[in-house]
Amino acid sequence: MDSRGVPAVIPRYRLGFRPDIEGLRAVAVLAVLAFHATVPGMAGGFVGVDVFFVISGFLITGLLLRDVSATGRFSLAEFYARRARRILPAAGVVLLATTAGAWLMLPPLRGGDIAADVVTAALYIANWRFVAGQTDYLAAERDPSPLLHYWSLAVEEQFYLLWAPLLLVLVLLARRLGRSPFPAIAVAIVTLTGLSFALSLWWTGVSAPLAYLSSPSRAWQFGVGALVALLMPYSSRPDGGEGRPDAGGSSDGTGQGRGRRPRFAVRVAQGALGLLGAAAVVWSIVRIGPSTPYPGTIALVPTLGTAAVILFRSPVSAALSSAPVRAIGRLSFSWYLWHWPVLVLAEAVLGAQPWPVRLALVLGSALPAVLTLKLVERPLRLSAVVSALPRRGLALGTSAMAVPLAAALLLNGGVVHGATATRATVTGTATDTATGTAGAPGTALRPTPAEARTDFPRSAGCEIELTATTSPPCLFGNPASKDRIVLIGDSHAGQWFAVAERIAVRRGWALEVLTKPGCPLPRLTVVDPRLGREYRECDTWREHALKRLAAQAPPRLVLVASLNAYSSDRAALTRAWDATLTPLSRLGAPLVYLRDTPLPGKDVPACLSGGPVADCAFPRRAALRPDPLAEQVRAGERPGVRLLDVVPLLCRETADTCPAALDGVVLYRDDAHITNTLAVRLAPRMEQDLEDLDLIPTVL
Repeated sequence: MDSRGVPAVIPRYRLGFRPDIEGLRAVAVLAVLAFHATVPGMAGGFVGVDVFFVISGFLITGLLLRDVSATGRFSLAEFYARRARRILPAAGVVLLATTAGAWLMLPPLRGGDIAADVVTAALYIANWRFVAGQTDYLAAERDPSPLLHYWSLAVEEQFYLLWAPLLLVLVLLARRLGRSPFPAIAVAIVTLTGLSFALSLWWTGVSAPLAYLSSPSRAWQFGVGALVALLMPYSSRPDGGEGRPDAGGSSDGTGQGRGRRPRFAVRVAQGALGLLGAAAVVWSIVRIGPSTPYPGTIALVPTLGTAAVILFRSPVSAALSSAPVRAIGRLSFSWYLWHWPVLVLAEAVLGAQPWPVRLALVLGSALPAVLTLKLVERPLRLSAVVSALPRRGLALGTSAMAVPLAAALLLNGGVVHGATATRATVTGTATDTATGTAGAPGTALRPTPAEARTDFPRSAGCEIELTATTSPPCLFGNPASKDRIVLIGDSHAGQWFAVAERIAVRRGWALEVLTKPGCPLPRLTVVDPRLGREYRECDTWREHALKRLAAQAPPRLVLVASLNAYSSDRAALTRAWDATLTPLSRLGAPLVYLRDTPLPGKDVPACLSGGPVADCAFPRRAALRPDPLAEQVRAGERPGVRLLDVVPLLCRETADTCPAALDGVVLYRDDAHITNTLAVRLAPRMEQDLEDLDLIPTVL
């Protein structure tokens, strides 16, 4: 040990500014901006977040290693105070601005959603909220959150909440034993990186949102950056060094400082590796796409590419070190924070925009980003008063979290009136969905917009989870009866549970429910966005359900339904229906196809919470997709299959638009499914239609 008690075998981490890393941040943020602006050819721009993760792992771990090298330990309080000064004020300002924007620009029910997003974003657990929302098959399909991008900040802070204490424990144990902590640190980094990468591969095949948004499946990318930091003292790179930590602006790195220049052959090899790394990052941005299972193994390309750019000097280093690129790099954190709320809130008001307009919006978000950088980010991070004591930085960070939390609570309180509104203006020209009578002005909305969000059928538990391949024995009515009805299909079949249950209960029959959300009943293989791959579990479930029915006693009636938007290929869809209806027809029971309901394409409850019913109508042409099966049944080309069509009740043929509510009944619980209240309201009429077709016995 030396006079400071530091083991002599600890390598020295010297300070040195890394302008190329500052420039690398510019590449990362521009890639993300281009991706969110849907610029053609930039479909893989989301890998910019991967680049940020590697840079962060390198910089922050390097900062800690520098302190260990100098003093044999580091201060957790000082570490977290630096993180708080750098991250939380700017992030808090954007959270506060987004809360205000939601209150001013969005309908109340949508504002309530964003208030919850603000709370989780301010607490840096937003990634888990978004994981839950994107994996919950009963969750309403809603517009994107303006705070969705805060998932990456949450992942980063969760990583460092555990990584820094673990590193300190290893350092203190090594110091107590009089040994260098670096071997133990290396083992810890390699082990945790390997475990995280394995988990990432597993979850990529199981749940795309979980793999993409969770901290355990992303930690390995910080680990790769940490390994680079550990290796820097042993690299021959002459411009290494480390400086202040940075989450989005200036950048510094670790290294051994200036020393003997490497031999020419080594410099050539390192230059080639640096160029190869840069090429890997660029390739990822332009060739990886949203349909690529991600992270998965393909995430190694941008991750290792970034590591190579940091570790090896190449001509790319000089390009990244240029003044214009570095200026964008300094702005990257604030720009990343601002661009997504600006884009989402603007489109919430203007509607979906083409990519040139989206690009203009994200470029325009540079203005508030510059103001945040100049007035908040740099002054507070570099303040001598705030940085003098760790508790001041921690207090600043706590305040930056508390103010948005308070604003979110106020926003949520203001949501109550609109979200629970019970009156709506009805034109009087719409007809009651069951009786044909006109609605009166000022009719009460039922359910309320807030209630509509959770107005699911009672059979919701039968809509099996994403990766399940078999349905449980979901029986309703009189399970002991020899007579039964079968309701089979996806969630668009499940929404008709109230109709099937009424028929079964009034006749003393059993009702068997076989439903799997997102799984087309026709034999189509689809890609599920929640999995990020082909929905193989759907194919397995469908075959199992058909075989189960074939092995049972013939039912009295089979009700089939499915979203008709899985494919626009009429010929392929017809063949797919043939493959499913053929085994169903062998059951010897009447088959009734429930034509799919209109697809609003918007969050109907949120819209209704913010204005008159008439303003929430949606175009009929877009809402009614072509339905080859309905056309064939109507034309008599599908013997043994009957059609039950309620679309004329929900959307008049002579109208250009379809209503969101009729006679005070909210028709949709999200952007695609009807409310259970509507299904209950329609059940008597649909039962009567089936009686008129002599498909079920009449019950007085």
